[in-house]
Amino acid sequence: MYLRTFVMIKPDGVQRGLIGEIISRFEKRGLKIVAMKLVKISRDLAERQYEMHKGKKFYDGLIEYITSSPAVVMVVEGKGNVVELVRRMVGSTDPSDASPGTIRGDLSLEIGRNVIHAADSEENAEREISIYFSPDEILSYKRIDEEWLYEG
Repeated sequence: MYLRTFVMIKPDGVQRGLIGEIISRFEKRGLKIVAMKLVKISRDLAERQYEMHKGKKFYDGLIEYITSSPAVVMVVEGKGNVVELVRRMVGSTDPSDASPGTIRGDLSLEIGRNVIHAADSEENAEREISIYFSPDEILSYKRIDEEWLYEG
């Protein structure tokens, strides 16, 4: 069964020219991008996305940062537990704890500038996807290599 998750290349990733590098990692792994756009995140969208952190010490700085410059938001699809697979590819939230080979382990140094966000559960993936995409913006298609990526 194919499942979807939400991924955001944060403003520091966009500013550092890492969009292609990051997207390439997902595509090389065999994951499919079914929706993607470059956005300037409004305060309202940022507050909706990070509502669970409201009141925490880092919240105001996070909102200011995430709205400071364009970001790339996308829906990534794969067979099985794609949320967990993408989280493993992204690496630990704190780049100093992220393993080499992960996106954060290879491309970032500080927790406040960790290049990428990935939904942490199926429920949050659905919620975050609905914040940034309408259903008609999410495409369904078959990649030519899917028969070589998945058994049966």
